[in-house]
Amino acid sequence: MNPSYSPRPANVEDYEWMAAALKLAKRGQYTTSPNPRVGCIIVDKHNNIVGQGFHVQAGTPHAEVHALREAGARAQGATAYVTLEPCSHHGRTPPCAEALVAAKVRRVVVAMTDPNPQVSGRGIRGLEQAGIEVITDVMAAEASRLNRGFIKRMVAGKPWVTVKLATSIDGKIALRNGVSQWITGAQARRDVQQHRAQSCAILTGSGTALADNPSLLVRAEEARFTDYPLDAIRQPVRLVLDSHNRLPSDLALFNDSEATIRVTGQLQGPDSSTPVMSVAMKNGHIDLNALCVKLGQAQFNEVWVEAGPELAGAMLQAGEVDELIVYQAARMLGDKGRSMMTLPDYTRLESAPSLSLTDLRQVGDDVKMTYTVSKT
Repeated sequence: MNPSYSPRPANVEDYEWMAAALKLAKRGQYTTSPNPRVGCIIVDKHNNIVGQGFHVQAGTPHAEVHALREAGARAQGATAYVTLEPCSHHGRTPPCAEALVAAKVRRVVVAMTDPNPQVSGRGIRGLEQAGIEVITDVMAAEASRLNRGFIKRMVAGKPWVTVKLATSIDGKIALRNGVSQWITGAQARRDVQQHRAQSCAILTGSGTALADNPSLLVRAEEARFTDYPLDAIRQPVRLVLDSHNRLPSDLALFNDSEATIRVTGQLQGPDSSTPVMSVAMKNGHIDLNALCVKLGQAQFNEVWVEAGPELAGAMLQAGEVDELIVYQAARMLGDKGRSMMTLPDYTRLESAPSLSLTDLRQVGDDVKMTYTVSKT
């Protein structure tokens, strides 16, 4: 590559096309696990789309391949807009950087580089060495948000963890007698179904499994997807914490055709048909830090937590919660109701967890609040 090489800065049209490519990438939000969500648009010199595509599912062609196939010979001399640096390694599919070179595109505009430190930048360097002009960091923040779980797993070795809570205005998740169905309305429950579908795994505790016997499946009829790219629903893996293998085998989680993993401190579970993930114990409980490392190793990008106050609070105290989503219903359950999270009896405000509100919206009759958790 010429040492004096310096690409021109991005122009307004580059941002417009990248926004469209990101919209395409989002169409894979339910199905690409464990791969990132990627979109690609190919635009000719007359500013017309000649090819476009998005990554749908691991093991199938990447976004660039779909777009190049549609473009055919029209890709020569065109600009490719890609929401993630084109891959440079041979995996289940050939390198996309090589495909772009072979198609003789003139420019490649990339939203963000690959977060994998072992491969980051290699795809871009390969394009540049082939004489292709490459522009990077166009709408990088938006691209990062779309793949925050993948990025965290690549950088920190752990998944992005979201804890979901449904509460009354006075911060209760159930009546004193445990009745909680349903605090929130149908539209909030539909929203939860869509969040489940975006996740690689859903985590719950033994207390919730025993008390509610939930399936934790994505229910298409309740989610009412309008843009699901596959005929069949990709069900996230269900993870149930069972420190001492005490959960009975007749629970709903263990008796359907979908994947469930029993997370335990022992190597062998009572039900040999259910896979077991053995995790180190700490103070008589599953070590949640060690668990998150194992979940990263299992290639889970995003973990959705639907659990009781004990596990939700323990995850927060362990520093493993990235985001809280709270659905607040317009009702009061009283001071004897069950609190949303079990936390220590703080004596100083500075010791209490600090949150940042990132999104606030009305969902039906309920209010949805999204917080990121400050890490200290």
